[in-house]
Amino acid sequence: MTRETSSRSTLLVIDDDPAALGMMDEALTNAGYSVLLAQSGDSAFEVMNRTLPDLVLVDAIMPGLSGWDVCRSMKADATLNALPVIFMTGLTEIEHVLRAFEAGATDYVTKPFHFAEVLARIEIHLIAARRIRTAHAALDSVGRRFFALDDSGELLWSTPKAAEFLAQLSSPESFSEFVRKKSEPGQVIFTSPYQNGVLRVTFIGRDGPQEWLFSIAFQLDRPEQILQEKFGLSAREAEVLLWISRGKSSRDIAEILSISPRTIDKHTEQLYNKAGFSGRAAAAAAASRLLGDVE
Repeated sequence: MTRETSSRSTLLVIDDDPAALGMMDEALTNAGYSVLLAQSGDSAFEVMNRTLPDLVLVDAIMPGLSGWDVCRSMKADATLNALPVIFMTGLTEIEHVLRAFEAGATDYVTKPFHFAEVLARIEIHLIAARRIRTAHAALDSVGRRFFALDDSGELLWSTPKAAEFLAQLSSPESFSEFVRKKSEPGQVIFTSPYQNGVLRVTFIGRDGPQEWLFSIAFQLDRPEQILQEKFGLSAREAEVLLWISRGKSSRDIAEILSISPRTIDKHTEQLYNKAGFSGRAAAAAAASRLLGDVE
């Protein structure tokens, strides 16, 4: 199902108390937010499946799924794990606060609320979340798909395109196993057939004491064949275009294909004419877009 988005910040409030929901709805609406309401954890996930909020406020003690359960389920979901979650609780003992953070909460506020403080905390976390989304979108725009796990193998965050792939993988538990093995950076820790190629997950390294960083890359089985069919090229011209898209010079391509640089220049000129490319940069950009930013 396609989730709806809103131009203003949307907050989801989860509380089993109708009076508390009404009070939060009025206060947050008056503050200029678009407000979604859910009276249980299960209904909250139904809401988030339809409309993705920018921030979630969740009550700790509820029938069925508790606030802790909601946090843990959100953090295990590649689409929801980056959403900031503010825990609402009347419990002030340190173990309850720590339990909220361990479940994935971003912050907590205690009842009865001081709304000026609540609004300030909401805005701080919305600003931080926007910066993170902007950074992840920038990575996506250059074809980079990253995600991070904590020391227990739980998902900390992922870029949007990485989230799409993670949702389709059949064996994500292998990532948790990898973290426990503590292998070396650069190791390919997971491969899976995907469409007309192979998906590979590579361990990049640690970003902080409790954050394990991974990249996802898609490698087509026969990328040159796709180029050949799309642009009406010969097999050799498609090979040349493939290496151009990977940033190789004519001399480099000549060495790779074991033919003379002069022959490479002829193939390059022919493929420019056939496909209507204005030059090397245009050819490389068109080929990269077609191949979907593969490795």
